[in-house]
Amino acid sequence: MPSGNDEVVEELLARMTVEEKVAQLGAVWVYELLDGVEFSEEKAQQLLAHGIGHITRIGGASNLMPAETARLANRIQQFLIKETRLGIPALVHEEACSGYMARGATLFPQAIGTASTWNVDLVGQMATVISQQMRSVGAHQALAPLLDVARDARWGRLEETFGEDPYLTSRLGVAFVRGLQADGDWNQGVVATGKHYAGYGFSEGGLNWAPAHIPPREFHEIVLRPFEAAVKEARLESIMPGYHELDGLPMHAHIDLLRLLRRNWGFAGTVVSDYFGIAMLQDYHHVAQDRDAAARLALTAGVDVELPNRDAYGDALVEAVRDGRIAEELLNEAVRHVLRQKMKLGLFDAAMVDEPSVPEVFDDPRNDELALEIARQSLVLLKNEGSILPLQKSVASVAVIGPNADDLRNLMGDYAYPCHIETLLNLQKEGNVFSQPLPPSLTLNGVVGPLPTVLDAIRQKTGHVTYAKGCDVTGENRSGLDEARDVARQASVAILVVGDKSGLTLDATSGESRDRSDLRLPGVQEELIGTVLETGTPVVVVLVGGRPVSGGWMDRVAAIVEAWLPGTQGGTAIADVLFGDAEPAGRLPISFPRSAGHVPTYYNHKPSGGRSHWHGDYVDDLVSARFPFGYGLTYTRFRYGDSSVSLNWGVPRREIEVVVPVENVGTRSGVEVVQVYVRCPSESVTRPVKELKGFARVSLRPGQTRTVTVRIPLQELAFVNMDGKWALESGMAEVYLGSSSQTIHSVHRVEIPENVTWDNLSEFGSRATVS
Repeated sequence: MPSGNDEVVEELLARMTVEEKVAQLGAVWVYELLDGVEFSEEKAQQLLAHGIGHITRIGGASNLMPAETARLANRIQQFLIKETRLGIPALVHEEACSGYMARGATLFPQAIGTASTWNVDLVGQMATVISQQMRSVGAHQALAPLLDVARDARWGRLEETFGEDPYLTSRLGVAFVRGLQADGDWNQGVVATGKHYAGYGFSEGGLNWAPAHIPPREFHEIVLRPFEAAVKEARLESIMPGYHELDGLPMHAHIDLLRLLRRNWGFAGTVVSDYFGIAMLQDYHHVAQDRDAAARLALTAGVDVELPNRDAYGDALVEAVRDGRIAEELLNEAVRHVLRQKMKLGLFDAAMVDEPSVPEVFDDPRNDELALEIARQSLVLLKNEGSILPLQKSVASVAVIGPNADDLRNLMGDYAYPCHIETLLNLQKEGNVFSQPLPPSLTLNGVVGPLPTVLDAIRQKTGHVTYAKGCDVTGENRSGLDEARDVARQASVAILVVGDKSGLTLDATSGESRDRSDLRLPGVQEELIGTVLETGTPVVVVLVGGRPVSGGWMDRVAAIVEAWLPGTQGGTAIADVLFGDAEPAGRLPISFPRSAGHVPTYYNHKPSGGRSHWHGDYVDDLVSARFPFGYGLTYTRFRYGDSSVSLNWGVPRREIEVVVPVENVGTRSGVEVVQVYVRCPSESVTRPVKELKGFARVSLRPGQTRTVTVRIPLQELAFVNMDGKWALESGMAEVYLGSSSQTIHSVHRVEIPENVTWDNLSEFGSRATVS
């Protein structure tokens, strides 16, 4: 039965002209509507005469402070409501991978670091802050989270993902979506956008936009599972297709995959294009001869909205509908999806925001406290020979060295606000800013706040600090190596902060379109490490970057901390962990290959994978990961007690129950991440050697024991059988309890008594409790 909102939508749709309908499927950049930094009614009359679906990046493509962003959003909505025939407000969309991408917003760690927390609650809290900040300034749709499973460390956008595992990605993705969408409270939430549907992280050669080659069974079990969980469990409200193709079909024209969303999963939201994705059907994939053909392909496939502009869904689409080349009902269905979303968000009743309340939302100190806590929990201790860490604050002298030691900007991920203003200014210099002039006032000045770098934060811990940059992230300049050697020689310990610069510009080494063929540190950073090692001073390496790295230096240094891209609170978080004011609590969400030649390296391979048959390793190296999925050291030690595994075959919930006590047998408080892996029986198709199916974070004081219980629904174990159905076959399942995918403390066997099949999955995620 149609709802009241549906009836209103149909009434509105019946009144709309073709031009007004098409306008709801497009967007305009905010700077297209400005004279300088002021709203231009004259430009709005030209561009918004028939209304508009979306406004692109009011905050993300300007230097406006939050209150100014809210004021401009209100001015645009006021024009649409009062000066267009039907008065339909616009959706404002923004980027939000590591926080609302706008000036003055809270910047959190990049997604790969967030994934290292293995903390579902913190991810949900982070997304809630993003939602609150966005909604307060009049933004309604976040182009996040990435639900791409990523196994290739060469791919630059790996940093935006939650890593290599579909289960961990789905758990964090669901939490992110629920936080953004306020769990369905549309007075508070914003629309979450799951991207990049689907298989974008499996690109050929680790190259951005390249084709993906994924077998159908793996596609459903690995690639689609995070999207399916987000749609069914968290009621994900929007989907963005990827730039890539799968088996000859570009995602923006893939009818079967886009129909799967609505017909099989019950998806009821909007499908929005990735930026310029529809035009790429002509310009990049060459399956459309003009924009008219590209629009027909995309709209027929089910892409409702074109972002960030109206290159394809514009005048050509109007003409195609008028002369019958595209059925008007096809257009109507896409418009329905957009109008229902606007209705759901309450825009027809309250499109304007309260400008005076904006500072209260952005200036809440709890936001920075949350960003700091996530950054602390994201740090992964990879190596700690001789327990050199934590350092004593009374240490005689500390040499801080490296290109990222005193650089706040390099602690940020590629979709942080400063990185994108940097990108726009770079494109402006090249004379190509999406074919639109930027406001002349756009600047980087003042957009990176006065927060502590790693060097600053270490200086706050101890008074005996010297510093040398040593070298840049990239380039061949070795002139600073001698200074680094001298500084290290005089110190008790040397802390080297090395790694990447993330972004979209050519000098970036990680991020969108910054793919690499080599996983060693860029530039002469390995030489810098070698130079410092020659002094004999103990070396602690802090990695700041967006991907796993490799190199022989890893065997020679005393300690390694993976900090990823921890955001503006990262300097403080790193110093806290190095000096023991916080415990290293992160676990790897992706395996560290030994070299680029080992890619892809992932733990959940098939029985015939993971080794060379019959000798096992490569001729010139080990096959195994240098650091496996789920790995991370702590400053204390844990002991797993006697565990039990049982099967509940009753109804309504069939599940496997895992119970294990964990004791802290060290001298410091710490966090253990109990990980449950399962290998399912199958006599029809091969199954991975193990798959993560549950986990729990346990905080323990010295001598304390707590009991972890993980209940795994049987549907979570389902795989695609020979008949194309979701199934679980009878036989012995093996359940592994461990502290990483390779460190297994106990193995249990539990019998599945009979074959089970499901036409559709409805249960996702295990339930974990700690007592």
